[in-house]
Amino acid sequence: MKLQVIGHNLCAQVTAAALASTGHQVGLVVTDTVHHQALQRGRSLWKEPGLDGLLLDQIQTGRLELLDQADSVPRVVFFALEPNQMGLAQARVADLAKTPEAPCLVINQSTFPVGSCEVLQQVLNQHSSPTAAHQRAVVCLPDLLQEGAAIAAFTRSNRLLLGCDHEWAELLVREILRPFNRRRDHVKVMSPREAEFTKLAITGMLATRLSFMNDLANLADTLQVDIDQVRQGMGADERIGEHYLYPGCGFGGQSFSRDVISLADTLETSGVGSELLEEVLAINERQKEVLFRKLWCHFEGRVQGKTFAIWGAAFKPGSDRIDNAPVLRLLEALWAQGAKVRIH
Repeated sequence: MKLQVIGHNLCAQVTAAALASTGHQVGLVVTDTVHHQALQRGRSLWKEPGLDGLLLDQIQTGRLELLDQADSVPRVVFFALEPNQMGLAQARVADLAKTPEAPCLVINQSTFPVGSCEVLQQVLNQHSSPTAAHQRAVVCLPDLLQEGAAIAAFTRSNRLLLGCDHEWAELLVREILRPFNRRRDHVKVMSPREAEFTKLAITGMLATRLSFMNDLANLADTLQVDIDQVRQGMGADERIGEHYLYPGCGFGGQSFSRDVISLADTLETSGVGSELLEEVLAINERQKEVLFRKLWCHFEGRVQGKTFAIWGAAFKPGSDRIDNAPVLRLLEALWAQGAKVRIH
């Protein structure tokens, strides 16, 4: 099948390469010049394990074509755009609708505000002829990739959220994703608005677990309790499980932090509000200072002129991203106190 993926982010590149690897003819419309130039040189700017090799293999086979603009009218288009590119999505949908070909399916993976798929569907309907409108749909397939394990998260996912109101569109999405959904059915179908909100809710829940464990770790220090033993005991309870129970210096990353803030903003603008999420974010910012506080106490405040080595700076393993990474707060604090830093 001829598919098109629009975007330059990690989700766009993983989606395009993975779909091409199953035999589809995929056009990747790269919306950023720097990323496009890097891909033409055979490498991705996303330092994701296995991604360069997968992209290069699919480009060399001819199943994946790099485009700097949409130059065709495919039956299926994936949007993997940045949150501030909603205007681009609307313009592309309007262009697709004006063509006589039908049907047309837009699969939105972008983290736009809740209700965005409905807006895109309205644009599609407004610019489509009455005879073609019933065969044109916008569905939501939220980006649930995890940096550092993004390829496995797409090709061997244990859950796929699909926001869809059209039976024919659901069947088509299932067929496209069939190579990644073979052992058992991982697709959970709901309305587009529910899928958009579920994506934000998942991120909010994970952030809450992380901040709660960091709070417990700080308390455990004052009680002379080994938090790792506590973590194992909590994880052994099936109602809780082991995931996202590791205390640390706070979570970072562009997408994760942005989605938590987006959920908090959504609740705030709706009039519901969320004191819990506000506290989760506040705890996380305080936690980014915890390592410096430990250093300060250990050296009794005498850190000026000392050289500190930091092994690793990314916000998580398998990535080179330092967006909102806890190391940034540590660096600022050390430099402010006249310390020197050697970082790998």
